[in-house]
Amino acid sequence: MNKLMRWSCIFAGVLLSSVAAQAENNWPSRLIKATIPFGPGSATDVVPRIFFERLGPELGQTIVVENRVGGGGAVGTAAVAKAEPDGYSVLAHSSALTITPAINASLPYDTSKDLSSVIMIGVSPQIMIVPKERPWKTVDDFLKDAKANGSSINFGSVGIGSAVHISAEKFRMAGGFEATHIPYRGGPEVIADILGGRIDFYFCPAATALPLIREGQVRALVVSTEKRTPELPDVPSLVEVGLKDGVSNSWIGVFVPSKTPREIVDKMRDAGLKVLAKPEMQAALTKIGVEPMPMEPKAMDDLVAKEVAANIALLKNVK
Repeated sequence: MNKLMRWSCIFAGVLLSSVAAQAENNWPSRLIKATIPFGPGSATDVVPRIFFERLGPELGQTIVVENRVGGGGAVGTAAVAKAEPDGYSVLAHSSALTITPAINASLPYDTSKDLSSVIMIGVSPQIMIVPKERPWKTVDDFLKDAKANGSSINFGSVGIGSAVHISAEKFRMAGGFEATHIPYRGGPEVIADILGGRIDFYFCPAATALPLIREGQVRALVVSTEKRTPELPDVPSLVEVGLKDGVSNSWIGVFVPSKTPREIVDKMRDAGLKVLAKPEMQAALTKIGVEPMPMEPKAMDDLVAKEVAANIALLKNVK
């Protein structure tokens, strides 16, 4: 290679680096697409939409939300994991992100390597709801009946390995009873069968469960967390009823492709922190049973890795 060609290559490299740096500094200069890998109306849809509606103005740019369902969340997740890492493709996902690797060894992405955490939006309990016609008034009532009737007791979920499935299985194992799992395509179908009395219980996301409970359409027996939720002060936690091994939290956070420049991730995180600090945002989340949980990206990455390992171990024991 002669000197002219060498200097041309060096100049081109410097120019590309300069253009890339300028793009990062100008981010966001166009609309951002946020992918939600579950259907409309689910908790993983409702909570991020509240967040993105406020994040857009904070960033000075439009955020378009798209539901891209399939594969228990894998389709939408893969689309973002393999997208251009330029800050214009983001993913809103729940703790179900850490469950999918435990039930699908051939995912088209690596959860830990292909995605980077940006910010945690919030954490919420799953609420165990039962048809109002059932005789159970407490968890003790339910457990006595479940242990006596074995696998004739059934429960619904939004799919094998979903966060609500894991919550129900942890409760079942902690309570020491058998039950038949009935997976559905989505939350609305589970709710329809709970309301119709066709299934016995469902560990439902708080955002979906609270309106049903307030309207008296279902009965709440317990929340999946260590302590009670302020929105249901009369409903005990799993720790209070002596089932601490069944405790589970459901979180929702924002992720980007792993090679997204740190400067962009930091800008998005800082804007997100401002949004979560606003009283109106906190009030909107609290109303649907979600506790704001601003968490640094490194802590989120560590949490995801820890939960992936724990869920792989747990699901080995699930039928």
